[in-house]
Amino acid sequence: MADKILVFYGSYRSDRMGVRLADYVVAGLRARGADAELIDAKDVDLPMLDRMYKEYPRGTAPAAMETLAGKIRGADAFVFVTGEYNWGPQPGLKNLTDHFLEEWFWRPAAVASYSAGRFSGVRSGTIWHSILSEMGMVVVSSTLAVGPISQTLDANAKPTGGAGEALDRSFGRFADDLAWWTEAAREQRARKAPPY
Repeated sequence: MADKILVFYGSYRSDRMGVRLADYVVAGLRARGADAELIDAKDVDLPMLDRMYKEYPRGTAPAAMETLAGKIRGADAFVFVTGEYNWGPQPGLKNLTDHFLEEWFWRPAAVASYSAGRFSGVRSGTIWHSILSEMGMVVVSSTLAVGPISQTLDANAKPTGGAGEALDRSFGRFADDLAWWTEAAREQRARKAPPY
């Protein structure tokens, strides 16, 4: 059975480059046999958080929210691809995740960060670890940090130069770590119901 992995990306900017990393992660996971799907916050386009999904009476949530809730519940694991805005997470990605809570529980998550500069979005990636943990996910220790994004992945999400080679070398461990926890969590959920 292929691991069902949702890859979340959150930039709303018109000239966004981080989608290259999101596409790279999706392609890399698929090449390893996973059923990976990109969830682009800009395409989903949820409003600024007013009501969480669970706060809507059954069957009354907006269609995009209802569809995404089903995908999250059906996933085995998640990857969050985050840029860094002023040392923090992208608001589009944070807004999308905040619409849900119990849907995330008891699954592993991994973080891939990027930036236009040499810090590779690691400050935002570090913040995401605590956010995702608070939302009920087990955050794997392996991360991807890409920067400068324009010198690492081309417009077709293909690695370029030395930075691209380094990304390719680090992707295997990142994917292995996520796969291990994905299998462990799936087997535990099948063996025993979560405590809440």
